[in-house]
Amino acid sequence: MERRRRTRDRRGRGMRGPAVLPAVPGRPELRTARERFDDIALGIVTEVDRRWQDRLGLVEYAVEDTPHLPDDWSPGTVPLSSLVRGTGATPTRLVLFRRPIEHRCDNRAELEGLVLTVVVEQIAELLGIDAEDVDPRYEGGL
Repeated sequence: MERRRRTRDRRGRGMRGPAVLPAVPGRPELRTARERFDDIALGIVTEVDRRWQDRLGLVEYAVEDTPHLPDDWSPGTVPLSSLVRGTGATPTRLVLFRRPIEHRCDNRAELEGLVLTVVVEQIAELLGIDAEDVDPRYEGGL
């Protein structure tokens, strides 16, 4: 009778531990979804803000995981961003909601396109111009 060798995958859950060992101990080698989203958002916001800085003034950009919805919010619609116009010493604030945006995308290209669309439409609303004039890469609405 042949004796079977015991392995660590006794319950069929797959490999245990990290798939990639970090080069620097204590810091993950692979970037998280939040870090990847932040990089995409920062790149798009930087380009658009640089182009329109003279008309925009002071704008704070932020990324939050999800919006805080009131209890009476209509089901089925979740905002992708929030734009709060500044008053006096308070700057305008544009917040992107990461999870609702990611939920609508299947790959990185779609994610970049949707983030661009959301940012361009919010900036267009803030400036009172057409979204097509804000960025040449804009390809229609949501």
